[in-house]
Amino acid sequence: MSKDVTEHSEDASESPEAEAGKSLVARIMSTPPRLGTVPESAALIIMLAAMIIFFGTQADYFFSYDNFVNILQIIAPVGIIAMPATLLLVAGQVDLSVGSAAGLVGMMMAIAQTATDHLVTSYGMGLGLIGAIFVGIATMLVVGAVNSFFITGLGLNSIITTLGTLAVFRGLTRVLGEGQTVRMNKFGGLGGSRPFWNIPLGVIIFAGVVLLFVLILRYTVYGRAMYAIGASPEAARLSGIRVRRYITYGFFLSGIMVGLAAMIRLSQIGSQSINTGLGWELEVLTAVILGGASLTGGRGTILGTVLALLVLGVLRNGLIQMNIHAFWVEVARGVMLLVAVTVDRIRVRFTSVDT
Repeated sequence: MSKDVTEHSEDASESPEAEAGKSLVARIMSTPPRLGTVPESAALIIMLAAMIIFFGTQADYFFSYDNFVNILQIIAPVGIIAMPATLLLVAGQVDLSVGSAAGLVGMMMAIAQTATDHLVTSYGMGLGLIGAIFVGIATMLVVGAVNSFFITGLGLNSIITTLGTLAVFRGLTRVLGEGQTVRMNKFGGLGGSRPFWNIPLGVIIFAGVVLLFVLILRYTVYGRAMYAIGASPEAARLSGIRVRRYITYGFFLSGIMVGLAAMIRLSQIGSQSINTGLGWELEVLTAVILGGASLTGGRGTILGTVLALLVLGVLRNGLIQMNIHAFWVEVARGVMLLVAVTVDRIRVRFTSVDT
């Protein structure tokens, strides 16, 4: 009897916050998230249009079909990674290891195909193309497993954890490559083939990944649960959502998409450098936050991320066509990240004031 009274008193003391949290989670779970509306994306659309007009008047070859296809081809690998990154940030999680992980997957594939007697690297396995592909798949799964083990298994912060794995994956890439660029033979179809309308296969795959994550976020219980986790992890847990399991799925999806992006880039270039993927994490984070996702979680759309990717791609391409030094391209990308984070903080502050 005393136990029942105690439990009842605890429930009563927790009821205001618990009920509010459960109500929020119930509302999120019962309402499909929006794909993204024109008013929400208006700033990005205006920015994109302004950039296209500006660079079109300043660069002779900017306004051409081949150039726009080239922009899409360059952003495709980063864009593929940005899709699960949006999913994770919606749930309040960040994966900063994506660039280094992509480098590791590509290097594992390259040395798996390369025989040691080629004297390129002493870690060559000589497994051939099919064996290299399986090694790449295994590596992408290991990447997802390592991150999810520390974050959901041990309960570590995702930013600190993935900063650590960023260093580990990049270090392993350099160790395995021994400072060399390792060739990947007979693997040009994934990144170089153009099935129709002169559109690279990598761009088509990117479009398919975008569609997949639109469906996940909008039309599945899992997608809505990630929004609920980002809005209030404790309320989501009290509502019966398996928070750790769902976040684990998110990091495995990130690992898989990182591997796919690494394969596409490796196929495009035909070789694996120890610096492949360097800076991708900043590009991905910039695109996701600039696209409307919040560092506090519970907010973000695939449409916003795609628009932000196009803005970044057009900016990079336009500056290069205007013969602006590559260092200034890096400066511009950093400025875009600062702008994105600042806008996010302002939005969160006004939202908290309104509520």
